[in-house]
Amino acid sequence: MIILLFFILHWYLALFLQTFFQHRYASHKAFTMSPFWEKIFYLFAYITQGSSYMSPKVYGIMHRMHHAYTDTEKDPHSPSYSPNVFAMMWRTRHIYLEIAHGKADVEERFLKGLPDWNAFDNWAGSRWSRLLWIAVYTCFYIGFASSPWLFLLLPLTITMGAVHGAIINWFAHKYGYINFKLKNTSENLICPDLLMLGESYHNNHHKHPSSINFGVRWYEFDPVYPAILLMKWLHIIRIPAPVHVYKKEILS
Repeated sequence: MIILLFFILHWYLALFLQTFFQHRYASHKAFTMSPFWEKIFYLFAYITQGSSYMSPKVYGIMHRMHHAYTDTEKDPHSPSYSPNVFAMMWRTRHIYLEIAHGKADVEERFLKGLPDWNAFDNWAGSRWSRLLWIAVYTCFYIGFASSPWLFLLLPLTITMGAVHGAIINWFAHKYGYINFKLKNTSENLICPDLLMLGESYHNNHHKHPSSINFGVRWYEFDPVYPAILLMKWLHIIRIPAPVHVYKKEILS
């Protein structure tokens, strides 16, 4: 029971920091925050994502490339250019490492306004940090797993961030429904989206990338949206201007 509770808690905390900090903040600047809070969320992202921590800067670059080159060969994670989800994950990892190590030629437009804490990322994204987290997770499972089958969750725990990304980047470009007719394969995968905290409203997101609410229809609940409004009310973040979603553009 302890392992299952830990896995569920890890799933949602890691996913929340990914969608809130790396995706909506770092990639799209849907809201702003002070340097103090930015570093706090860096730490939260590292603690919750552990061995699968992703540099907000590198994540932001890759995600901006995804929007600019969706479904083309330049897309860092397109199902159209990988035979299966594991090949796509491996290709994404390769591109991520090239960017992180300064070996990729990144266009200037993808670098604007990105959070940048190199000293922290050098440790958090290092091999030693990832191995340390893997050791911690393994010891925790050894200490608390009440059945051998629970160890099947350990690889998912270790690769949690990559698993989250694969669900959206692979399946939300293959299955689901659309609200907006776009020149790409993005679809809304799950509704209501309690599993992926709004991330699966991928078609909506490709239409309005900087919206703080990924849901559009009345039944599309984005659990992160009220959290963003709460943090605005607490003056942790600032939302520059409302993003309007034009209902007439939604397919009936």
